[in-house]
Amino acid sequence: MDDNRLVRRIRGALFALVLLPLVSTAADPYPLEYFALRSAVSNVSVSPDGKRLAMLRILSREGDPILHIYDINDLDGDPFVVNSDPMEITSYYWADDNYIVMTLRQRVRDMVKGQEDSVYAGRIAILDIEKEEFDDFPAESPVVENLMAHVPGKIIISEQPGSVEDLSLDQAFRPRQYYIMNLERGSKQLLIKGKWSLGQVVFDGHGNPRFGRGYDTSKDEYVLYYRDPGAKDWEDIYRISEDNFELWWEEFEGFDDAVPGNLLIKAYNGDDKLGLWSFNPKTSEYEELLYRRSDVDVYGVRKHSNSWKYPDRVTAVSYFKDNFHFEYFDEIEGATFRQLEELIPYSHYVSIASRTRDGSSFVAYNLGPQDPGTYYLYHDGALKEVGNQYPLLEKENLAELEYFTYKARDGYKLAGFMTIPKVGKPPYPTIIMPHGGPHVLEVVLYDEWAQMLANRGYLVVQPQYRMSLGYGMDHFQSAFINGSQAGRMMQDDKDDAIVHLIEEGVADPDRVAMFGWSYGGYAALIAASRTPQLYQCTIAGAAVSDYAQAAADSTRGYEPSGTGKIWVDVYEKGAVQPVEEVDKVNVPILLIHGSVDSRVLPKQAKLYRNALDKAGKYYKYVELDGADHFSNTLFYNHQMELYESIVDFLDNECGNISKELQASN
Repeated sequence: MDDNRLVRRIRGALFALVLLPLVSTAADPYPLEYFALRSAVSNVSVSPDGKRLAMLRILSREGDPILHIYDINDLDGDPFVVNSDPMEITSYYWADDNYIVMTLRQRVRDMVKGQEDSVYAGRIAILDIEKEEFDDFPAESPVVENLMAHVPGKIIISEQPGSVEDLSLDQAFRPRQYYIMNLERGSKQLLIKGKWSLGQVVFDGHGNPRFGRGYDTSKDEYVLYYRDPGAKDWEDIYRISEDNFELWWEEFEGFDDAVPGNLLIKAYNGDDKLGLWSFNPKTSEYEELLYRRSDVDVYGVRKHSNSWKYPDRVTAVSYFKDNFHFEYFDEIEGATFRQLEELIPYSHYVSIASRTRDGSSFVAYNLGPQDPGTYYLYHDGALKEVGNQYPLLEKENLAELEYFTYKARDGYKLAGFMTIPKVGKPPYPTIIMPHGGPHVLEVVLYDEWAQMLANRGYLVVQPQYRMSLGYGMDHFQSAFINGSQAGRMMQDDKDDAIVHLIEEGVADPDRVAMFGWSYGGYAALIAASRTPQLYQCTIAGAAVSDYAQAAADSTRGYEPSGTGKIWVDVYEKGAVQPVEEVDKVNVPILLIHGSVDSRVLPKQAKLYRNALDKAGKYYKYVELDGADHFSNTLFYNHQMELYESIVDFLDNECGNISKELQASN
């Protein structure tokens, strides 16, 4: 790379984001462009010494993030600017008063070689602001693991080496290599060599490796490890067989300040709901249950807002229901956040993104249904807004989010979220939008797709169907009753949400569609083949249509046991396969797929299209050129094509064609 191109001083006024005029009202939908744009401002953070404020800014519709660094006492002045062109800055961190560490990526090829393969190459970079020097190094999937708050001039990073074609185990345990980086020298030294038996490591604030996770191939067991500061050897503290569903959620959350040497572990430990436990690594015993609820799982913990002074201190335990909720162990931290929630407009989920070493200044961040992301700087005793991720979206015109519960046809209690449009009146035209995964906790804060659709008058419904995480082990395991419930009971849960809202007079039974991505796309394909039919059309993005083929592409010879075998059997053998259901399709379908999707390969869309063509069914297909599976690869042009296709399909294809198709079937 050319350092002269990477680091330069910009004189004059700040760049302005020049787009369409801001003239929208609640009655007039925003231009789709407003939702398609990438974040104008993101990752705002203050330097440890409180002298500088940094942020990533995108200055044009199709531009990449550029790092801007300001004098904190002169935010209207000229920023120091770092442009990584032709690479893209994906993240950055203050590593010291004058050092910033960045992760970079660049698209280097046009095709994926196989599942979990990426078309991007990565680098890691060190910026010395005082010297205006920039060093970068090749890195494979680089991650900044630990800023070593109490060890000046050094950080810990990790990489994930190896070809995807060589994988033989679960992707979650693909080993990482850990390095210590010397910021002044711009060099790295191998710290821990990744291997299957120890593939993931967690460090404390002093850079000591303390907790590890790996896989014992000889016994088909997942293993948790512990290491005292200064010790050379790892202690095997906990093993769990692959046939135990709890293995997926035994997670290290931090250190127990009240009991030196004990760990904070999120675990079921025989109960239906995840709790936060004090765990003794010397005896391998859960000694004390610190927090658990009867309605939802513990989500995790909140660390102290001053990570420089208290890098390991846990201040609260959290759970997610209608929003994030926190039970604080630290009253000062709790009072700080409660005050911020009172001061910030449309406060929903408030966090402290960064704080100075002395604690006197910090950056607060709010995210919620009516705030797509706003940054505030507290400095010199005052709180002021310093960045809005989507400045063209007026908060008062965005839709409100409502949490609701309902009963499935078998009496099972479920939860969901409704994004309620500000135009029109009930019963609303409705889009049911199931999450991907399916085994994920859907944290609904600000949902760009839901807001785009609600802005056009649609009620958007996100049901937390069986197998969704966060609602306990029984909720998850109920998806495996009598084999896989994918396409069966899990699908009923989505339909039953619509039936409930129709009965409540909220949803219009004659104007209902389903839109989903990934597993949500799979659900949309299943919905198109159901009788009786609730939907007028379905939109399937990045959808798996043939799980047997997807399993063949992903396992690469790995022969799983226990829950691993259950997962394969569920989707390869037990799930309803959309490609086998095309003869039953009775509504129009819009298929959308990224051309370089590495999670759900593009051949999945091709298999389904071939089946639809053979059966003579109506559909439309949109391929997003250069888009991968994940949201951080959906750029402005992808989002515009996605939104235009969806809106056009809903407006012009959904109703009349659907009636004709159902009549013919």
